[in-house]
Amino acid sequence: MPAATPGTPSLLRAMNDRAALDLLLTHGPLSRTRIGHLTGLSKPTASQLLARLEATGLVVATGTDGGRPGPSAQLYAINPRAAYVGGLDVTPGRVLAAVADLTGTVIASHEVPYTEGAEALDQVTEALGGAVKAAGLHRSDLHRVVIGTPGAFDPQTGRLRYASHLPGWHSPTLLDDLAAALPMPVEYENDVNLTAVAEQRLGAARGHEDFVLLWNEEGLGAALVFGGRLHRGWTGGAGEVGFLPVPGRPLVRQVTRANSGGYQELAGVEGLPRLAAELGVETARQDHPDAGPHGPEVAAAVALLARAAAAPEGAHLRFLQEYATALATGLASLVAVLDPELVVLAGAAIDAGGEPLRELLGAELAELAPSRPRLVPGEVLQRPVLHGALESALATTRDEVFDTSR
Repeated sequence: MPAATPGTPSLLRAMNDRAALDLLLTHGPLSRTRIGHLTGLSKPTASQLLARLEATGLVVATGTDGGRPGPSAQLYAINPRAAYVGGLDVTPGRVLAAVADLTGTVIASHEVPYTEGAEALDQVTEALGGAVKAAGLHRSDLHRVVIGTPGAFDPQTGRLRYASHLPGWHSPTLLDDLAAALPMPVEYENDVNLTAVAEQRLGAARGHEDFVLLWNEEGLGAALVFGGRLHRGWTGGAGEVGFLPVPGRPLVRQVTRANSGGYQELAGVEGLPRLAAELGVETARQDHPDAGPHGPEVAAAVALLARAAAAPEGAHLRFLQEYATALATGLASLVAVLDPELVVLAGAAIDAGGEPLRELLGAELAELAPSRPRLVPGEVLQRPVLHGALESALATTRDEVFDTSR
């Protein structure tokens, strides 16, 4: 079909179709009358629109709105089987894959533990294959896949940077190998950026166009969103705040080789057990738990912070104060340069500190930064990277399948 031109009936139909599809995604099943009311379309035009979308397979009739006075009205909804997407969350310990339908419902997932010497290509295909099989689909049924990793793939070289702790993922041919092995378009994104996508679509940053997300788990990182879009930087390294030089730690030369010092050393999880010991915080059995979904350093830090937040007084309070000061030291630089409306605090370590930590961090930031953005906790606490990968894949897929002008 020729491309629609401004003002033509085909363009207006496509615009009305997209408006109706977006309403169905937001509100769930709607009647013809309700769609007409929300879009401003007449009943005959709304009826034609729904018939057109049913014919394309994008909309299905789902029942009636029984229980109301008067005749029952037919309800319509997005056809969840019109498209499927995949998402992967890659860490040094495992590769987690999931499949979602067009409505965003996660229908299956599969996890593959990292095995020493395993190739990245094998890990991805095994994890994705397991999720697709559990969903009762084939890999060719997926319209798009987004893979989230620590660091970022340099758009100039195709190499993974800022993630030396991810073994097996640094081959210069990895992206070409994955493209050849997988039958659908594949995109790659930094894990913290995908957490920001999840918070923007599903969580604390909904309705916000300018915000920073500060993340602290295995690494300390940030995601930067301006005008509703992620800022990735020239090499994909925007937000790698662990490398920031900060007071209280010596400058580390050649940081991309040494990968230590700076903001990461000041406020990263690896230093929290030592800080707790210096402040007289007594350790307990739960401070050395099984790592679970995180590494042992993260698990130990989470246990310490959770226990301090549960009883924020004495040594516990001093521990939280010192950690808040460490976090605020680097965050103040971001706030001074970017002046964000909102800062979303995410990651297992920051989550564990809870409201006591957020209040202390807010007080420190108010003294160190020239502006006072609102600090809010992340809301997507379970598998945020995976949810961000799926939401990113869905955004592009919906643009493609909802374009009825083609």
